[in-house]
Amino acid sequence: MELRHIRYFLAIAETLNFTRAAEKVHVTQSTLSHQIRQLEEELGQPLFARIGKRVTLTEAGQSFHEHVVPILRQVDQAVGALKEAPDDLSGELRIAATHSFNVQLIPLCLSRFMQRLPRMKVVVEELSGDRISEGLVDGSLDLGISYRPAIPRGLRFEPLYNEELKLIVASDHALARRKRLRMVELNGARMTLLAPHFSTRQMLDECFAAAGARPQIVAELNAISPMIELVRRTDLCSIVAENALGNEPGVKAIPLESPTPVRTPGLLWSQQAQRSPASRFMAETIRQVVMQGPLVRR
Repeated sequence: MELRHIRYFLAIAETLNFTRAAEKVHVTQSTLSHQIRQLEEELGQPLFARIGKRVTLTEAGQSFHEHVVPILRQVDQAVGALKEAPDDLSGELRIAATHSFNVQLIPLCLSRFMQRLPRMKVVVEELSGDRISEGLVDGSLDLGISYRPAIPRGLRFEPLYNEELKLIVASDHALARRKRLRMVELNGARMTLLAPHFSTRQMLDECFAAAGARPQIVAELNAISPMIELVRRTDLCSIVAENALGNEPGVKAIPLESPTPVRTPGLLWSQQAQRSPASRFMAETIRQVVMQGPLVRR
């Protein structure tokens, strides 16, 4: 399957007319029909129902349409970002991320960004989700990587992927050999978690309540790094996104279930401020890294 097949398919899906679709994509009607037959053969099912001159989407065609529209939009955004980011672009880009994304995702994206735009200066801050939102609203930040803010405040949020949070314990902890753990099993467990005002902590509290578990919270911190270090040095356990660990030695991550705590990180920017070409290019760089997957999701 090639990109032109998707564009031809969408042209017909939008016009429901092969003649007008052919004009739209600047090919002959016979070429368009041939390309669509190739696509249908590759997919193994018809995408359009043809009754006389009337054309409609089949159920498979409707499903295919729902999936390829966002894919093509991302491709077009990527092409647009490249065109908007000339090699000689200079200036300063101010971005911020929460700890989970600052460990691995941001360094990888920065390396690609700086190779493409060597004259740009990038200022990166590690902040809480609330501080990121405030910076975007007051204009001190151009782009944020965080979770969906509880209060939008005129911000645009673009989801990137779903992120599973896991229990972490020291390598010699009694639970370190477990392959999986139910949330209810953390009832009475000695834990260190983020302070209650963090949205991640609020989500975890909801998960504990749903499971009927009441862990013993003996330490509340306002940052992930010291929390991980505390877990490594004590018998306490915690719950964090696995990508926040990096290659931390002496710590074991264990999947949780019933319920599984999941968060959705994404890109944040102000709807009021005009986005610079550098900001758009950084956003597209982050999308591309995330789509490749293993580094940011392992």
